[in-house]
Amino acid sequence: NMVMSFRVSDLQMLLGFVGRSKSGLKHELVTRALQLVQFDCSPEVFKKIKELYETRYAKKSSEVTQPQPQPHRSPETLSIHSSYDRGTTVARTSNSTTNIDYPVLYGKYLNGLGRLPPKVAKPEVRLVKLPFYTTLDELLKPTELVPQNNEKLQESPCIFALTPRQVELIRNSRELQPGVKSVQVVLRICYTDTSSPQEDQYPPNIAVKVNHSYCSVPGYYPSNKPGVEPKRPCRPINLTHLMYLSAATNRITVTWGNYGKSYSVGLYLVRQMTSAELLQRLKTIGIKHPELCKALVKEKLRLDPDSEIATTGVRVSLICPLVKMRLSVPCRAETCAHLQCFDAVFYLQMNEKKPTWMCPVCDKPAPYDQLIIDG
Repeated sequence: NMVMSFRVSDLQMLLGFVGRSKSGLKHELVTRALQLVQFDCSPEVFKKIKELYETRYAKKSSEVTQPQPQPHRSPETLSIHSSYDRGTTVARTSNSTTNIDYPVLYGKYLNGLGRLPPKVAKPEVRLVKLPFYTTLDELLKPTELVPQNNEKLQESPCIFALTPRQVELIRNSRELQPGVKSVQVVLRICYTDTSSPQEDQYPPNIAVKVNHSYCSVPGYYPSNKPGVEPKRPCRPINLTHLMYLSAATNRITVTWGNYGKSYSVGLYLVRQMTSAELLQRLKTIGIKHPELCKALVKEKLRLDPDSEIATTGVRVSLICPLVKMRLSVPCRAETCAHLQCFDAVFYLQMNEKKPTWMCPVCDKPAPYDQLIIDG
């Protein structure tokens, strides 16, 4: 690990090269440099790290080999963007390669690999948006878990640190329940598939260790049917309660079973929403005008000249099919062909506990962003 072997002067030169603060104790400079490696490591930054490392150790063997003079550089500016420092500018040589977005953690910080990722822009893995989680920051882009040997059980470590702003967001957020903040750092895992947004999917034998403690992972739903494999609810894993809410570096180790399928992990700072908050948002943006609802009824009753069968009436119940109670907030999905509604209050509460987002009337997908309130 080249950065960990740097002296204070080397760390200050590296941080000054990218316009970061050079003040502080050595452990603070090391943390700042590691954040730079994780989140902003362009080819120029890596070249500077290698240059400082080689310069330092070349002095010890100067009797044998003399260091080669550095060629003259004509710098131009390159803007580097990250969740830490938007708009930081660093020097870049005119003959350097095009800037490429590297995975956030690499080398010895993810999967134990000691090499740079290939300089080819690859399609990124995307995760589906979850209605009950609003993403505030992306701490680690979805990055593939790479097996290091032929063993079935693999370990993939990564490190990161929170910014003061992120720490304040967590500390000042309200509690959803005792010990559970609404602003959280969550780990999401999915298949490594770039063709479409991926749903959360755990690998076999998953275990997540944060610093020195293991984090609880949702267990399996009990199955009453013989011969049917129990299902596990795959959802974001909240790591907040085990993290250092300071500038200290956090270490996460994901243990997973290597059985042929490829998985990717991502870290996010999110705000967890409640069903009441989603209902209020739906009431703000999802109410359909009564005239549009009337037009839909008329369309159902419209006479089709090519058909010998005519619809003379449409029966709609005011009882919610979910809880068998009178509808309070009549709701359905825009993609549903039926007029029958279900109650938005109970539908959101049901999906808060066990997210399925399936219409209880036609048993077709009814995601939150397609819900409407019947005016």
